[in-house]
Parts: sequence; structure tokens; C-alpha cells
Amino acid sequence: MAGDASFDVVSDFDRQELVNALDQVRREIQTRFDFKGVAAELDLGKDSVTLLTDDEHRAAAIKDLIETKAIRRNLSLKIFDWGKVEPAGGNKVRQEIKLRRGLPEELAKKIGKLIRDDFPKVKSQIQGDAVRVTGKSRDDLQRVIARLRQESEGYPVALQFENYR
Repeated sequence: MAGDASFDVVSDFDRQELVNALDQVRREIQTRFDFKGVAAELDLGKDSVTLLTDDEHRAAAIKDLIETKAIRRNLSLKIFDWGKVEPAGGNKVRQEIKLRRGLPEELAKKIGKLIRDDFPKVKSQIQGDAVRVTGKSRDDLQRVIARLRQESEGYPVALQFENYR
């Protein structure tokens, strides 16, 4: 298979860009007039962000800030899985924001089936939370990428194409 070209279909995000976006949100909360005297905490964990603030309206405003800063830093909004706003102790509310990383198994199977059905000269193989696509022609692989970009609007996660060789 020395003449084969390949790439990986993955769903990931740049963690440092997320850290930078959350830092920007924290700074804006400190300077905005409508957040004067409001306690707002954003804690970034391994696979989630915890938002702690005074009320649901503040939580909604902070959600809007997070989305705005994420878009400016080229992060897809599909990485966020917004949980419910729940009451926390001391007249505060908490919202858990899960971070999506990796292709779910059923989506990987769906992508593999789409590639097998539409592109007979190209092979796909599920490898953990990514899909490896190989083929003899780079043009075929470019067509696969274009097709997956069209389809990705309906997917619950953002797709990236890595290791193109």
C-alpha cells in the first residue's frame, strides 16, 4: 500500500483556544456594567466547564459570551453540550457544560457507510474515535472530504480532517 493516500476524520478542538476564550469571558465579566457585583465563576475541568453565577438570566448572558468568544477563536459551537441550569447553594445557579471530543460510534459507522456507498474506490476504517480513509487517488479523497463537509451540518459534532498524506 505504498501508493495509497489517506486522512483521518476526527472531532476535536484546540484546548488552548478554549482556555483563551474562557479567559476573555472572565475579563469581560469583570469590566461589563451589567455584571457589577455579580459572582460568576467558570471552572474548566478535563471534559467539562462548570458555570456558577447568581441567576438564570446571568447564566444565559454568560452562555452568549462564551459562544461569541468561541466563534472568534475558531471553535465550533458543536463542542459544547449545554446542561440544565440547576440551583446551587446560597442563591446561586450552576450549569454543567460538557465538552464533546471524538466521534460517537454510531456517527463513525454512518460516515463509513456513506463512504462505502458513494465512493467504491475508497476504503474507510474505524479506529477508536476517528475514521481512517484511504484510497489510491488523492482526487477521490478530496471528493470524500467535500462530501463530508456538506453532510457535516446535520452531525452533532464538528468534523476535522487530519493527517492527509
